[in-house]
Amino acid sequence: MNDTIELAQGMFKLYHQVSRLVNEAMMDEGVSLARSKFLFLLSCEGPQRSTDIAATLGFAPRTVTEAIDGLERDKLVLREPDPRDRRAKIVSITETGRAVINAALEPKEKVVKAIFDILEEGQKAQLAEILECLSTRTLELQRERDEARFNLPETRAMD
Repeated sequence: MNDTIELAQGMFKLYHQVSRLVNEAMMDEGVSLARSKFLFLLSCEGPQRSTDIAATLGFAPRTVTEAIDGLERDKLVLREPDPRDRRAKIVSITETGRAVINAALEPKEKVVKAIFDILEEGQKAQLAEILECLSTRTLELQRERDEARFNLPETRAMD
């Protein structure tokens, strides 16, 4: 195995370890890391349609519908008719949802700090630079894939 593959595997492993620890800490406050993504979005961006939530978070519409069903059942979000489109619903965070997400922020931050505070300031700056570089490249590759997928060869009219 080459060094690049090992680095990527190490990054994936770290991501999963951090996610697991953060999720466990947040679950102690009543919200999973996955559910918190919905609540954070609604808290920061305001009420939205399910389709917009799916697009923003990069989830399948069915996944979003199922998550919203659970969040609504737990009184963390509210669905109301969209005044501009009778067929659509607007999803908003409730006060209970805000309280849950606010309570989960402290343990999340505590875990993240406990992990990353082992690094010296110079290492943190270097890591931030590396992450920015990798993120930029990932976005470039995604754009290239999207362009290749949607730029189909022209078809000639049939005679």
